[in-house]
Amino acid sequence: MKKMTLAGIVLCACHFISSAAQPATSQPNIIVVMADDMGWGDSATYGHKTIKSPNLDKLASQGVKFTQGYSAAGVCSPSRSAILTGRTPYRNGVWRHLSGNHSAHLRSSEIAYPKLFKAAGYTTGHFGKWHLLSRQQFHNAEYPQPNDHGFDYWFATQNNASPSHKNPDNFIRNNKAVGELKGYSAPLVADEAIKWIEQGRDKSKRFIMSVWFHEPHKPIATDIKFSELYPNESAKNKKYFGNISQMDFALGELMKTLDKEGLRDNTLIIFTSDNGPVKSEGGTTGGLRGGKRADFEGGIRVPFIVRWPGHIKAGTESDTPIIGSDIFTTVLAAASINTPKDRTIDGVNFLPALEGKELKRTTPLFWRTHVSSAEDRVAVRVGDWKIVANDTLTKFMLFDVQKDWQEKNDLAKAMPEKFEVMKAKLIATWENIKKEGPNEWWENEKNPPMKGATLNY
Repeated sequence: MKKMTLAGIVLCACHFISSAAQPATSQPNIIVVMADDMGWGDSATYGHKTIKSPNLDKLASQGVKFTQGYSAAGVCSPSRSAILTGRTPYRNGVWRHLSGNHSAHLRSSEIAYPKLFKAAGYTTGHFGKWHLLSRQQFHNAEYPQPNDHGFDYWFATQNNASPSHKNPDNFIRNNKAVGELKGYSAPLVADEAIKWIEQGRDKSKRFIMSVWFHEPHKPIATDIKFSELYPNESAKNKKYFGNISQMDFALGELMKTLDKEGLRDNTLIIFTSDNGPVKSEGGTTGGLRGGKRADFEGGIRVPFIVRWPGHIKAGTESDTPIIGSDIFTTVLAAASINTPKDRTIDGVNFLPALEGKELKRTTPLFWRTHVSSAEDRVAVRVGDWKIVANDTLTKFMLFDVQKDWQEKNDLAKAMPEKFEVMKAKLIATWENIKKEGPNEWWENEKNPPMKGATLNY
């Protein structure tokens, strides 16, 4: 399988060698930035002909753009849990979106990477959406909050910005309610993150931070200065396209701060999205099949950009498949921190892919999204091949997804030997995962209806 689309990517291998003798000054600051419901095609960076995303474009021009980056699920909470733990959602317990009053949550027994970075001498911060607890569990001392997962400082909402991105009133800062804020969510989140970088953090330490924007998740509210960037579009498109630009502006403010503070050259930035877009709101998959909640490519293939000056050749592109759970292992490797040995870690360090090396996985790329349609409930990708199964694991589709990226040609009948190999891999992977996760949380729960339901997540 082709691993790189541009030759000549040069990495300084010494930065990826785990060694206790490596001085602390070689450890980077790290920022993981995430959009909410941003589709693979929702930016100029990934080919949208109208949306303006100059800061995302700049980030890609200064680093590497992955064209086959994936979220770990087609919906929010599970994909976020995989980023923090390196474990596929059904293994780490956050198997579904979390709203209302539900028993599932990111358990204190899970090791989120901020815990490991704190032990290694980093200071840690989280800014923006959280969504790893249900509504009744968030801001409730009986359940683990962001600080219990290793964040020194946090400024977060349980789920969406409320009542919308405009003047949100549901942020919690370090376990204290903030009240109504004036402005729009992404710039507000960026402002809080910037204040922490400039004034709030312990500057004697390296830092790792999450900046998890709410845009473009509904209910969407867009500052007029961004919607006016699209005078010839419909009202819906003005709002949606402007919402992406609103988030892009916030990203740009964060990037400017790194420059101003002299932090750019030793800061690793990862940008991605938690899942695919909601097409009815104006989002686009860039031609991929499906959308949010699907385990077809449109629900799980997302923007994925990495910048690390001096370590990644600027303006490069990779078609190596990577997934959200890889972020856990990758940021630990970049900081020369060992991964936990007492549990299964599904994610792999994707930094070698930047040298054109193949990534060796114990667990293949795996998805099981509880609210996908019955026909595409489970999927596995191995190399160029992806198999998609229904909810009962009785019907399957096979795609050469490297060539057939729109998943138009089911090859299950045409390639029976490959089909049987992939089917066996999918079933074996699922059997392995469900033995380790808290299966009592999902085995007796019925899936919510897909038709006629109001799904605000």
